[in-house]
Amino acid sequence: MMNADEDRVWKAIPPCCLKAMGPCPDEATRHDTVVSGWFSEVPFILFLCITVADKSFYHNPMWPGEAHSLKVEKILYHGRSDYQEILVFESYGYGKVLALDGIVQLTEKDECAYQEMITHLPLCSIPSPKNVLVIGGGDGGVLREISRHLSVEVIDICEIDQLVIDVCNDFFPNLSVGFKDPRVRLHVGDAVDFMRKSPPNNYDAIIIDSSDPIGPAQELVEKPFFETVAKALRPGGVLCNQAESMWLHTHLIQDMLSTCRVIFKGSVHFAWTSVPTYPSGTIGFLLCSTEGPPVNFLDPVNPIETQGVNKFRRELRFYNSEIHRAAFALPSFLKKELRTTSYNS
Repeated sequence: MMNADEDRVWKAIPPCCLKAMGPCPDEATRHDTVVSGWFSEVPFILFLCITVADKSFYHNPMWPGEAHSLKVEKILYHGRSDYQEILVFESYGYGKVLALDGIVQLTEKDECAYQEMITHLPLCSIPSPKNVLVIGGGDGGVLREISRHLSVEVIDICEIDQLVIDVCNDFFPNLSVGFKDPRVRLHVGDAVDFMRKSPPNNYDAIIIDSSDPIGPAQELVEKPFFETVAKALRPGGVLCNQAESMWLHTHLIQDMLSTCRVIFKGSVHFAWTSVPTYPSGTIGFLLCSTEGPPVNFLDPVNPIETQGVNKFRRELRFYNSEIHRAAFALPSFLKKELRTTSYNS
């Protein structure tokens, strides 16, 4: 018999993820995220429990039957906002790590792969982007990368959790430096509400740097939200959305692609990159453009190599134009499952 908290979490699971999960074993037990010096992303099927102020917060069910562990050298911060549990620790091999509700969001060693790709795949695909919106991204890494683009005039960011911003400012200054760009306008609040109030045809690019689509973030992968995003983009504007793992979530990727093919009248593509500390070691990106000037995501028309001096004096560690093109090369199994020719145009 599940208690009220357990029942609440099960009801929040997207149907496309429920169908990928097996039954919960009777002998399921609860575990802390840090046990004997190791942080573990334990699957929901084991009812992972993080105890904060005598409350239980359960783990994301996005990868049932798997666990990923990192050796902890020192816990640097552990607290809870109104929205989520926040943990920062020094790891043995990946530097400082940020985890939200028991899920690794970034590490100092491999954050470059995610931050650089989710930013430059869309911004290098259109000429001279000027107005850019970031949904989520409270660590500041996407802002840091947008700041490389000299044509950008305004960078709006809507992040729901002020505590994430504050914690990252304290422990991840190499990411939160993005907030120091004078072009940044911070909006702390709910992204769905923010998008409903956004004027039409306002943004050249929208980057959705969200957590896994469960609970509050579930709305960010549903049709009504994508419709508000499309309306907020100018003709030929682009969206880049975090799109999970091709090894674990083809069902979710299929659903997102199907929805966006209906809403966005330009191009719709799936791209991917390697991030060692994410489940399966990969993460995907959904790239869409609205009707208007055609966008060829596969070949950067606004190459990062032409952007000039980086004001934050940090060299790119992962992204380049060759990696950009390669990100759209899909394995044979994924082409078959996604029926690539029906949406890559």
